[in-house]
Amino acid sequence: MILTLDVGNSQIFGGVFQNGELTIRFRKPSRPPTSSDELGLFLRGVLRENGGDPSGVQQIAFCSVVPDVIYSLRSCCRKYFGLDPFILQAGVKTGLKIRYRNPLEVGPDRIANAIAATHLYPDRNLIIIDFGTATTLDIVRAGRDYIGGIILPGLRISMEALEKNTARLPNVEIVASTELVGRSTVECIQSGLYFGNRAAVQGLTREIRDHVFQGQAAFVTVTRRMPTLSAPVCPVSQHQSKALKGSCVVYGPDQCAPTSSSA
Repeated sequence: MILTLDVGNSQIFGGVFQNGELTIRFRKPSRPPTSSDELGLFLRGVLRENGGDPSGVQQIAFCSVVPDVIYSLRSCCRKYFGLDPFILQAGVKTGLKIRYRNPLEVGPDRIANAIAATHLYPDRNLIIIDFGTATTLDIVRAGRDYIGGIILPGLRISMEALEKNTARLPNVEIVASTELVGRSTVECIQSGLYFGNRAAVQGLTREIRDHVFQGQAAFVTVTRRMPTLSAPVCPVSQHQSKALKGSCVVYGPDQCAPTSSSA
């Protein structure tokens, strides 16, 4: 049994893999400071509440874009599970050919997403979209050739910028708008966030296909976070746990068999 964690700027996404299947999923806010005891009690508790046995965890793997959490999480794994975790970070051999000018700059969550995508959909040109704190598009050529990507502000960041920098625009719930033209201030903001982000991602996807892959077929897949909002952007493949699977694939490939089904 492998416990995997994806530490993002806003949320910690977690899961347990058994026999190649993701059997438990959970999340919690990741805002530091977070102590090793808080993390340990949470992880053991959430496993028990989901029918798992904390003593059955044999391996732990995680990736983190929040450096302040890494020390606490490593200490938590040692104290509460008696295990040294595998940390997917710069310098780890992943099988990807990283074409970044400085490969150490690539976020571990993006690497994990790319690893999982190439594992799930081998020998394809890939566009991997992640709707998180930032919206990212990562481009991988067939043959596990990671070219690079595109980063733009995420939906929540965009909404918070509007609220913070204007006098009368409120904080709104992020939803998949059904009407393009809003008839209230809240509806107008929701429409702008949803349709604006969707148009940006769809437009960038077309540009990538035309200019990077030069018209060749490219498989688009969306990861985690906001599946209900991403559905119209990517009706082909949505896999909400790619970063978890990517960490699992690098650390325990025999226990993370390929499957293209959503998880």
